Amino acid sequence: MGYPAQNGTAARAPQRPTPVPDSGGAASMASEQIGYRGPTACAAAGITYRQLDYWARTGLVEPSVRPAYGSGTQRLYSFRDVVVLKIVKRFLDTGVSLQNIRTAVQHLRERGFRDLERMTLMSDGATVYECTSPDEVHALLQGGQGIFGIAVGVVWRDVENALSQLHGERIDTGETLIGHNPADELARRRNRAV
Repeated sequence: MGYPAQNGTAARAPQRPTPVPDSGGAASMASEQIGYRGPTACAAAGITYRQLDYWARTGLVEPSVRPAYGSGTQRLYSFRDVVVLKIVKRFLDTGVSLQNIRTAVQHLRERGFRDLERMTLMSDGATVYECTSPDEVHALLQGGQGIFGIAVGVVWRDVENALSQLHGERIDTGETLIGHNPADELARRRNRAV
């Protein structure tokens, strides 16, 4: 999704961001080396397991590493999936409609992995906008109505910090990776014994 190029002249009014398009294109997600089971994804995103399960079953946020195949199998979420889960939670907490959240999630799926870190998502409750520059944020605020914004880079760092203290799983070998939580000495000892 592109924006009109700005040439930096002071005489030009800031460009208003364009709404996140409602598109059904296929997502192309970056391959990652670590996956996170449901309880870990919940802890990092600040959601309940019930929410996670519902969102996966309804297709709002499905695990990109490994879906559940019947009872007894474990879903495995990528880092990017966990960032999206936390964004969905924040939008829901502010009253953004589920339809608009679905549109925003589809847009996030289509973005490059690195692009997410520099993005700000804004919503006026009716539409979700992607802003990639301070001028776009300013132009949106000039509309005079209430706006809610999520700096995806901040969410990214929050999730990164949370996951560094939790367990992950190597996608290629299934090996459990122990987080940097000093209180989890027993898990570290178990992992060394294997």
